[in-house]
Amino acid sequence: MKIEVKRLHKGANSVIGELTIDGVWECYTLEDVERPEKIKSETAIPRGTYKVIINQSNRFKRLLPLLLDVPEFEGVRIHSGNTNHDTEGCILVGRTRSKDFIGQSRKAFDKLFEKMKKAKNITITIS
Repeated sequence: MKIEVKRLHKGANSVIGELTIDGVWECYTLEDVERPEKIKSETAIPRGTYKVIINQSNRFKRLLPLLLDVPEFEGVRIHSGNTNHDTEGCILVGRTRSKDFIGQSRKAFDKLFEKMKKAKNITITIS
């Protein structure tokens, strides 16, 4: 499975993007803003391609997708949430979007996660 996140709309506090699976639109994304230097819990991960696994999150106490080998970051997950206050460098997903906000996040995550659980190899490209 090839996931791509295209960062499209930079706001004051977040970046809204679109997530596709094998070229087909799936949902919107919300991330922290991109910064030239990392600020803990306030910076989007670097653009690039990363392998994704599904494993137990100690923080969320459930299985979640985890991006591997992200430079200067640990524990980068894909999960539900609505604003930059719900992420510390992770990728949030949602079905609707507005300025610095994504909505219907749990629905979007559940649908995406079901597809991811069936995949053997998952990569994500951030562009």
